[in-house]
This record gives sequence, C-alpha cells and structure tokens, in this order.
Amino acid sequence: MSRVAIPGLEDRASLGIAMMLVAWLIFSLIDTSVKWLVLAGLPALQLAFMRYFAHFFISTFLVARGGLDIERFKTDRLGLVLFRAYLLTSSTALNFVALLYLPLTVTASIMFTSPILVCLLGWPILGERAGPWRIFGISLGFIGVLVVMRPFGTEFHWAMLLMVHNATALALYSILTRKLSGVVSTEIMQFYMGLFGTAALLPFAVYYWENPTTGLDWVLMALLGVWGWGGHELLTRAHRFATANTLMPFAYFFLLFLTISSYLIWGHIPDGATLLGAAIIIGSGLLIWARTRVQEGMRR
Repeated sequence: MSRVAIPGLEDRASLGIAMMLVAWLIFSLIDTSVKWLVLAGLPALQLAFMRYFAHFFISTFLVARGGLDIERFKTDRLGLVLFRAYLLTSSTALNFVALLYLPLTVTASIMFTSPILVCLLGWPILGERAGPWRIFGISLGFIGVLVVMRPFGTEFHWAMLLMVHNATALALYSILTRKLSGVVSTEIMQFYMGLFGTAALLPFAVYYWENPTTGLDWVLMALLGVWGWGGHELLTRAHRFATANTLMPFAYFFLLFLTISSYLIWGHIPDGATLLGAAIIIGSGLLIWARTRVQEGMRR
C-alpha cells in the first residue's frame, strides 16, 4: 500500500493505535462529566468554553515555559493550524445546536461516518490509500454503530445537515493533524486550538454562566479542559505513528467506553442490540489492527 512520505513521521502503527484508544477513553470521560454537569443544571456552552479555556491555559504554559519570546508562538503553517482549530471548535458548537432538535442516536450515527470520510479523503489529500480490508473494517464498524444506535425511521430535519458538517469537520481535522504532524509541533497545534476555542466560546460563556453548586461539580468542570488537552495531545501524537485512515476506525471504541460509564454511573444496562453492535465494533477494530500488524511485518 503506497502513501506519500511526510517528513518527520515514523511508522509504528500499533503505538499510534494504542494512543488513539487512550485518547478516546479520555474523551469518554469528558462526555460523561458533561452529562453529569448538564443534569446538574449547568449550561452546555459554558461547559464547552471551560473545555477550551483550561486547554488554552495548559498549552500556553507549555509553549512559554522556555520563555515568553513571541517567536516561540510562530508557525509558517498558521493558516492550516487555525483551520484545524476551527474544524474542531465549530464541530463542538454545532453539535450543541443539533442536539436541540435531534436525538443523540441520530447525531452520533451521522458523526460516525467520519472514518469513512477519512478513508475517502485521505487518498486525494495525503496519498494514503486504504486497501479493501481496511475499507471493509471501517464499514463493518459503522454497521456496528448503526446496530447500537438504531436511528432508522427518523424523519429528515434540517439540523441533520449540521451533523453532516460535523462528520466532515472531524474527518478533515484528522487528516490535517496527520498532515501537520512532524511539521508543526504538537505544543503549537494545542496552543492555537485552545486559543481559538476559548475566544470563540467566551461570549456564550459570559451570557449563560451559572456557578456549580457542589465541590464535585467545580472539579469536574475544571477537569474538562485538562482531559480535553490530554486527549488531543495523544490524538495528535498518534498521527506521527500511523495513517489517518488507520487511526480513525478506533473512534468507534468511544461508544463502548460511553456504554461502560453509563452503566457504572447511571445503571444503564445495555440491551442485546447494544451488545451485538459492540461486538461488531470490536471485531472491526481487531481486523484493522491485524491487517496493520501484517503490513508492518512485510515492511520489516
């Protein structure tokens, strides 16, 4: 399988996959905490702001720890870095809008088309061709998500177009992360991600702000940005070791992590369809991982 070599990148796909799985585990902690806090009465856009504000604080400290020289914050890929930040921030904001009109099952199902879009767009943009086995694995995982979500029978709503944007944005975000890895430092990408998200969501946070009522809620709200920074740190670094269309299918495990947290915290027991879909999702990830191991062995 041929792909365009990107300077500074290594090819250790198994490590990249492991980092991706931990990243999605962290993202599940964010969503679980957000659900807890929303049920406690805190505005969703306030929580989105806190997710980026703490991220911005951490990334600024890491970039500036060697000095406050403005040169440390510069990059000759600023346009792409800011566009990458816009993709994730806009996806976050529009997801909140769509959830006003659509059930979570519909929004999540549309969002999980992003690995297929990565597979389709990765070739013309990065030259990363996905072979028939990987395409089969991605499609199989998507079928598993549909089995779990069961969105069938839903009437069309204009808000679905927002989720199409979000799926496309997440796919392009992954591709841009791969393109910029090894060219722009992770710290710089993280800094501009936090800066863009904080600036864009600040007006909403000011307008909707509500103080948490318990110490636990304050801690969880503060941790949103810490977890957000940590998850994207791992996600960004994972793209140094594997192609975007290798890593994106493991986003399906996010659903499994959320199922576990829902059971542990709220006692939501998955039904037969959820368990079947989870098995299909795991099978798709293992299939892609096995093929990746075979290809790594052939290149040695």
